Amino acid sequence: MNVLVINCGSSSLKYQLIDSESEAVLAKGLCERIGIDGRLVYQKTGLDKEVTDAAMPTHKQAIELVLQALVNDKTGAIGSLSEIDAVGHRVVHGGEKFAASTLLTPEVLKAIEECNDLAPLHNPANLIGIHACKELMPNVPMVGVFDTAFHQTMPRKAYLYGLPYEYYEKYKVRRYGFHGTSHSFVSKHVAEFLGLDYNKSKIIVAHLGNGASISAVLNGECVDTSMGLTPLEGLVMGTRSGDIDPAIMEFLAKKENLDIEGIMGILNKKSGVEGISGVSSDFRDLEEAYEKGVQGAIDACQVFCYRVAKYIGAYAAAMNGVDVIAFTAGIGENSPFVRKMVVEYLGYLGITLDEAANAERGDDKVISDAASKVKVCVIPTNEELAIARETVALVK
Repeated sequence: MNVLVINCGSSSLKYQLIDSESEAVLAKGLCERIGIDGRLVYQKTGLDKEVTDAAMPTHKQAIELVLQALVNDKTGAIGSLSEIDAVGHRVVHGGEKFAASTLLTPEVLKAIEECNDLAPLHNPANLIGIHACKELMPNVPMVGVFDTAFHQTMPRKAYLYGLPYEYYEKYKVRRYGFHGTSHSFVSKHVAEFLGLDYNKSKIIVAHLGNGASISAVLNGECVDTSMGLTPLEGLVMGTRSGDIDPAIMEFLAKKENLDIEGIMGILNKKSGVEGISGVSSDFRDLEEAYEKGVQGAIDACQVFCYRVAKYIGAYAAAMNGVDVIAFTAGIGENSPFVRKMVVEYLGYLGITLDEAANAERGDDKVISDAASKVKVCVIPTNEELAIARETVALVK
């Protein structure tokens, strides 16, 4: 079965075509600057990347161009669109309505739309991509895979905020968590990699990228996660503040004469390691500046790693122990510097690092040494494959 995985943003669209039998990627790419001028990036596995500037006034035109590339006579990955058996769509927010992936029926699409207030930048874009695919491939089954679904197993004590309960009743204000597809994939994969019984395990997943979150997975179920109602809560991130004293918002609004939109712009787009460092949101730049002794970069790296270590400690307490800590995503997979700095805080758990293993590049690997009481691993995430697997399970 060939599954087309679509991840639709407000002005971009990522895609992969996956053969579910072999789990091989047949082709992948992205559409950028949708609604501006448009650029298609396409790569059939084994061939060079192709970049084409093309008008994409809407997501429908972007998806049309993707489908044309997939069946192109010279570099297409399939002979005709009839070879696409299903489409799996990433949907950011499912609220409390969706605790699992689901077939995208008209009723489901209406329920997703009702969650738009919870993710106004993401859900409408996800829906645009879904409607465009349905129009272009009306007879192909489609599945929604939700970023929030994996975290729906959290107990009430983990997801309720210290606010008047009426706001939960009226508006469903609570912790939802994000990156759920990644947390689910990595927690399952690291258990398999280490030969653990997933249903009798204590796993902490550190998904560290420009957006970053941590989850506590107890006996195969998420019991806590660092992001909240929105992806702004939790860790210090690339440009997002993470946890702050809420009164800071009023303080800055008065000092800087800002409205709520201006404050949210600062917290989402001008904060995090970029805001602290004044250098960059990219850890490659930050590590280079750190080595040169740039104080802003030193502060940003130390704040980031300290916050990660604090959340790991909190989740070890929440689960009354931990068997394995898995680093994943762009920073988690590619920065030995960050991993070492985080692990240095975790000696109280009996964790000791194998520095040679930590320095190596590669796929699934253990970076703790033989004496460590807790395994520490690097596990590359694969959200597209996870979406494809969920899609196949529902349409077969």
